Amino acid sequence: MDQIQNFLPMILIIVVFYFFMIRPQMKKAKDHKKYVEELKKGDKVITTSGIHGKIVDVNDTTFVVDVDSGTKIRFEKSSISLEASKALNTSTAK
Repeated sequence: MDQIQNFLPMILIIVVFYFFMIRPQMKKAKDHKKYVEELKKGDKVITTSGIHGKIVDVNDTTFVVDVDSGTKIRFEKSSISLEASKALNTSTAK
């Protein structure tokens, strides 16, 4: 019984750490993956490096983004910023 009481604070810390750190990060990653999979040709995006553009081609793991008239850059899907792109599309829709 004494050993369980010694480990109880450590177990409690691990549980709290899971619910406040790990679980929200997993949810955020899941939301980002879903958002990126739903992007299509013509959607406006912002990359994590701050480059704005419009998607002109979608592949399995990459997007081709038109950043200026005729200037196209290929980006990995993971480089799309979820928050910034959602905010851009929300402000454009208004």
